[in-house]
Amino acid sequence: MVRPDYVIGPDDVIAIAVFQVPDLSSTVQVDSEGNVLLPLLGSVPAAGRTVSQLSKQVAAAYGERYVRDPKVTVSVKSSESQKITVDGAVVQPGIYPITSGTTLMQAIALAKGPDTKLASNRVAIFRTVGQNRTEAMFDLSDIRAGKVQDPQLQAHDIVVVDTSGVRKFLQDISPIAPFTILGAVF
Repeated sequence: MVRPDYVIGPDDVIAIAVFQVPDLSSTVQVDSEGNVLLPLLGSVPAAGRTVSQLSKQVAAAYGERYVRDPKVTVSVKSSESQKITVDGAVVQPGIYPITSGTTLMQAIALAKGPDTKLASNRVAIFRTVGQNRTEAMFDLSDIRAGKVQDPQLQAHDIVVVDTSGVRKFLQDISPIAPFTILGAVF
């Protein structure tokens, strides 16, 4: 279940129920333009609206011509638009669904945490707004210590946990130098 302030986005699957009018109720996917196709109404803008806002909008549209005082409920069946990518030195890199309020530390936890053999404390968040791509760097130890606030993520953010140069070097040479112990070669 999504939060009431969830903002609908492209590719989300939503159910629209009109109380006691099953012919007007449907489950639809938001298209890439942000619209849904509804019986009698045709294409209705949905992306960028909360569940509550879309309920009121659809009720008003049906109420104008087709149903007296319609009761419309909108629910999100699949929130495909609210995902982030977690990559780099984490145990399980991948694409993860988020809700509003998901923080950087929560996103790293979704990816099963930093890879203890490779990860450094540096993390980058890449965010694209319009045509502009921004990058923000964070130190996980500062967030854990409460020195820096745990930043909230947005849909389509990319989180990259940096690798420690020393750890990566040791990981890379371990197959070719298995008998190297503390600098001594046997």
